[in-house]
Amino acid sequence: MTKSYEIVVIGGGPGGYVAALHAAELGKKVAVIEADLLGGTCLNRGCIPSKTLLKHAEVIEAIEEAKGWGIETGDMSFSLEKMKKRKDDVIQRLRGGIAFLLKQGKIDVYEGLGMIEEGQIIKVLTNDKEERIQAERIIIATGSSPVVPPIKGLDSVDFETSDTIFDIADIPKSVVIIGGGVIGVEFACIFASLKSEVTVIEAADRIVPSEDADASKVLTKVLKKKGIRFHTSTKVTEVQRNGTQKAVKCADGKGNELTIEADTLIVSVGRKPNLSGVQQVAIEKEGPFIKVNDKMETNLPNIYAVGDVVGGYQLAHVASAEGIVAATNAAGLEDKMEYHVVPRCIYTLPEIASVGITEEEAKKKGLSVRTERFDHTGNGKALAVGETSGFVKVVYEEKYGEIIGVTMVGPHVTEMISEASAFMYLEGTVEEVSKMIHPHPTVSESFYEAALNIVHKMRKQESLV
Repeated sequence: MTKSYEIVVIGGGPGGYVAALHAAELGKKVAVIEADLLGGTCLNRGCIPSKTLLKHAEVIEAIEEAKGWGIETGDMSFSLEKMKKRKDDVIQRLRGGIAFLLKQGKIDVYEGLGMIEEGQIIKVLTNDKEERIQAERIIIATGSSPVVPPIKGLDSVDFETSDTIFDIADIPKSVVIIGGGVIGVEFACIFASLKSEVTVIEAADRIVPSEDADASKVLTKVLKKKGIRFHTSTKVTEVQRNGTQKAVKCADGKGNELTIEADTLIVSVGRKPNLSGVQQVAIEKEGPFIKVNDKMETNLPNIYAVGDVVGGYQLAHVASAEGIVAATNAAGLEDKMEYHVVPRCIYTLPEIASVGITEEEAKKKGLSVRTERFDHTGNGKALAVGETSGFVKVVYEEKYGEIIGVTMVGPHVTEMISEASAFMYLEGTVEEVSKMIHPHPTVSESFYEAALNIVHKMRKQESLV
């Protein structure tokens, strides 16, 4: 007899398990199908392991910097094995927490590949069997996998992706990273702290090209001081094996050719949706991704999709928000997804965090906006901790001072960005920020100082009218 559920979620990542838990909270009979490990890419091969290792990198850099402060520790050594063990311990603890929550919510978990068939039937494939379950409504949360670009010779050499890099046995002496986006620069920071020679190749004219140009400029300057080499406006044309080395052939924007050799090659040029669950149904797509509306509904009745499989921001916290919207609608209530305020974080050293639109985007849209930047060289806490390379930039509406975008670079800004997000969510103005008392000394005062400077300028402008 086919077991039936009110809501079945295919995929146990941050979009899937959050959707399942929310549906269960709404009183629905729920099942989750997961082909690999609970927690998905974010927990097992992405956000959590990379941020765990980035913390190790931060500690290594702090120890080295402390020498200039009069704190001597002697020779420093690394144990990749112990670092990986700590990373695995963190992952297993969080994965166990997810399993506990699903059990507490009386949610059935199927271990296998879920594939939607006609009539709301889902086939669950494992290594040794297959079974079918019935669903009134289905939420697709099957995530994504790394893109492997069609570079000549790439299929003939060993290379790593964000899915495999955490399993390396030894710290490489040299690393070439194809892709200078968020994931690429985070890996660059990790390996540079471990004393690998790191080279990043990026096709765009700057690293993290989706973020504010000033943020990219500051990050590039700081990472170059750490010994990381960057080749921007550069495309990889071929990859070859040269003994134990990988030889990466490139051409820059002027047509000059160069070859870079390294022990380890990391390919980090984006992610593609995992559509394994919808191969047997006529689901509508937008480009490579599943097309959805603001209720996360697909073109097929009673079938929803969330997370990386629908494209967009491809961030874990966005997937979770989409999962809640999908689960609410699947449970018979009503909710809509709003992308107006989505914080974006890059966990490099220094960190970058942003929300809303950048200065460049505002100008392209022809909006009447102004910007204000406050550098951390004027922030007491940043000076005290020796991290003054960053800044806070506020993009605001010219007439009323409503905040429409914020970019932060520096220590702890991935925590600070939520304050800016809250002001934007509540349609707050720079004047309201300037009236809010901030604790001293904190890096968060830079947000306040930027707002205060804006208010002073707006008042001067008003007095001249």
